[in-house]
Amino acid sequence: MLAYIVPICFFIHIGLKVLLRNPKKTEHLLASLISTCYLLLFVEEALRFLVPIEYSGVLSIIWFGSVGLALPSLGFHFFSKFVGMGKWMSKPLYPYLFYTPFLLFPVIILNYRDLAASQQFVQSGIWKWPLYNTNYYWTFSLSILVSMAYVVLLIKKRPVSISKEQRGIINLLITGILLVIAWHVVFGFISYEGVLPPYPFIYGGIIWCSTVWLAMKKYDFLDFNHKRYEKLFNLNPSPILLVKQSGRVREANPAARQLFHEVHLARAGLNDLGGEELHGRIQGKQEIRSMETALYNGNARIDVLVDGDYVSLSSEPHVMLIIRDITLQKAHQEQIAFLAYHDPLTQLPNRRLFYERLDRATGKASQRNQLLAVIVVNLEQFKELNDRYGYEAGDEALKHMAVMITEAVGSMGMAARLSGGKFAIMIEPMPSVAYVEETMRHLYSCFANQASFYYGEESVQVELSMGVSYYPSDGVDGSALIMKADKVLQRIG
Repeated sequence: MLAYIVPICFFIHIGLKVLLRNPKKTEHLLASLISTCYLLLFVEEALRFLVPIEYSGVLSIIWFGSVGLALPSLGFHFFSKFVGMGKWMSKPLYPYLFYTPFLLFPVIILNYRDLAASQQFVQSGIWKWPLYNTNYYWTFSLSILVSMAYVVLLIKKRPVSISKEQRGIINLLITGILLVIAWHVVFGFISYEGVLPPYPFIYGGIIWCSTVWLAMKKYDFLDFNHKRYEKLFNLNPSPILLVKQSGRVREANPAARQLFHEVHLARAGLNDLGGEELHGRIQGKQEIRSMETALYNGNARIDVLVDGDYVSLSSEPHVMLIIRDITLQKAHQEQIAFLAYHDPLTQLPNRRLFYERLDRATGKASQRNQLLAVIVVNLEQFKELNDRYGYEAGDEALKHMAVMITEAVGSMGMAARLSGGKFAIMIEPMPSVAYVEETMRHLYSCFANQASFYYGEESVQVELSMGVSYYPSDGVDGSALIMKADKVLQRIG
């Protein structure tokens, strides 16, 4: 019971646990087959224990030997999948190269009598022990070398592992394999006839399967499609993308598909979403924490905050990206920032921004020995206009003036609304006094042609006054220049 039945039950349990987690994945199938091979070794030994000793040679060669050939093939295929060997191995070779030992099966079947005759067994207590010979030691030494090859594959994979979980899995697997090797050396090269059951090294399979089970429990090894995480992935209201390191989108949850409804995500990459900056950060394996960037749903721009972490899926590096749409939030912030420095009615810079720019301009003009001009434009009888026609008419008059002033100033100046019906224009650097006078004449001309506007069916007439001051002759700071220009206002219209 302890020697065979308990291990058989253990391998059945582990094999089914691994397989049922994701029966469609190659890694799960291979891991469960390895567990099945160990199961078959114990079944063979249990059967050999029950039958007469003369059948031990045949069972050992055909059954035990065939399963022993299958184990390294399955092991190499399993670890090659985990470390991503299939990416650089030629397709005709991968994975069939690992199963070349299966070519020896016909040789074993055809020559099993001669091979069995070379195997000798002796009854020692209740056990039927094999007598170790040269062939046994050579074969067993080769199995040790195969196990060392597994360690080499994992060690080469470790430096390129991009996630803490993947490195933890690799370290755990290496530890498990080394323990199995140590077990094989102690219980495979030394005969414990009369003390232990025959072939005690096969109990190393319990160490190996326990290591896989621990990796599954601790790091979700062979468990990436677990239903719990699939439900969390699909129910999460935040858009989530599972992206390969190449930038290709592997999976998208419903929220992500809704956000990027104009894009066929199953065939898309980050570059198709306008995520070149994000892709560059992934290629460089940089941290992704509250990264503000812009993605595109077709032609529509979406401002987003992205958090990401690197994970390993099917032995390949991936990135899990959680996306937050901040388009409206950013638009509100930009609107608030705009209104802090602009007049909401005319959309021109307000008094605060104009004074700040004017103070900087006078400082720069002082350093560079340049001139600048300030023009103040006032809408006359603004209060009377509001009283007669209403505030909506006054608003229309202000917007009408803002358009005229902006057109007259062009790119050589900065126009702003100071307060009420008063506007200001800064021209810097000032090419000449003649240029300023020409700008004022142009504004006179624009006003002369558009001195009235229609409010409803009624024509509303407006009057302007204008004054100008020059730096540094009329003042060396913004307040003085505006005050001077305000004092010399002259009515026109």
